[in-house]
Amino acid sequence: MNKELLQALDILEKEKEISKDTLFEAIENSLLTACKNHFGKADNVVVEMDRETGDFHCYYEKTVVETEEEVEDECLQISLTDAQEITKTAVAGDVIRVEVNSKDFGRIATQNAKNVILQKIREEERSSVYNLYYEKEKEVVTGIVQRYVGRNISINLGKADALLNEKEMVPGETFKPTERIKVYILQVSNTTKGPRILVSRTHPELVKRLFEAEVTEIKDGTVEIMSIAREAGSRTKMAVRSNDPAVDPVGACVGQNGARVNAVVDELKNEKIDIVEWDENPGNFIQNALSPAKIVAVFADPEERTANVVVPDFQLSLAIGKEGQNARLAAKLTNYKIDIKSETQAKDAPGFRYEDYLDEEYEEEYDEEYEEEYEESSEE
Repeated sequence: MNKELLQALDILEKEKEISKDTLFEAIENSLLTACKNHFGKADNVVVEMDRETGDFHCYYEKTVVETEEEVEDECLQISLTDAQEITKTAVAGDVIRVEVNSKDFGRIATQNAKNVILQKIREEERSSVYNLYYEKEKEVVTGIVQRYVGRNISINLGKADALLNEKEMVPGETFKPTERIKVYILQVSNTTKGPRILVSRTHPELVKRLFEAEVTEIKDGTVEIMSIAREAGSRTKMAVRSNDPAVDPVGACVGQNGARVNAVVDELKNEKIDIVEWDENPGNFIQNALSPAKIVAVFADPEERTANVVVPDFQLSLAIGKEGQNARLAAKLTNYKIDIKSETQAKDAPGFRYEDYLDEEYEEEYDEEYEEEYEESSEE
């Protein structure tokens, strides 16, 4: 019987990831409960269980009294005559152990003991699952689509189910049952019914984690993701920098023939991803963030977190983007409020002077390239 018990505990430990010591404690507590249910009290009950063999014993610690008449509570006291049958050297006032035969427990006491063990196993299983996924909070995991629950989706993560709320789903994105998808774990909370796991497909950190998994240089810290701006399902802008002058951060994220970025794009159902180089100079950073538009001049105010940007007339719509998306994402990426004007609009603005906008690093580029392009486009 004890061999079978140890085998059962080994199986529970492997399958449920519950330590054997915890299971032994649960059995000991169940025996205490059975004693209390059978005898009415268990304050002086001692349960000993051998972790190696599985053998267990229940004892009542009873105080020895002189005569049978002095025994007021059979659970707490024992007469000297009865005590000496157990321990010949017993004398009045001693405390001796009297073994309890668990086979004498009634059906109800046994059932209650069983329930104590099962309850402990359920609690430990929930705790184990909670701890497992709590450690994965703010990480990306792969799940299997199970079913739609109203407008939400139930995702199986292996040892637990997660909920993908409608507001955390990419607009227009649909899934079929058994489809494998990657999700970002937003929150893991412990409830009486087990861990409650909320996941997301729209969070910007999902893109970051996917690139961390794809790009070796990000894993080892050579390339660092500085900021991400995302409109889920449409476009993402990501700013990266390199901690090694010999490594191109944008190229590392794109990969050979676009292999790395394409892997992320495929997982995000063809969401467009712009990767730009981060720069500590806010003017340069804003210029990079507005890519692919060409910029004539940038005037950034770090204190007010505002920036005025001048672009060639024919680049204005590209800089702003469809429905303002390019400018909006650039603003989120840089954390600057960006005001974009064409050259014509800027020249017509009261008090406008190019020297207020053009830094030295832009002057040469403007003189040699943008003015020619602007004139050609005007002639056309």
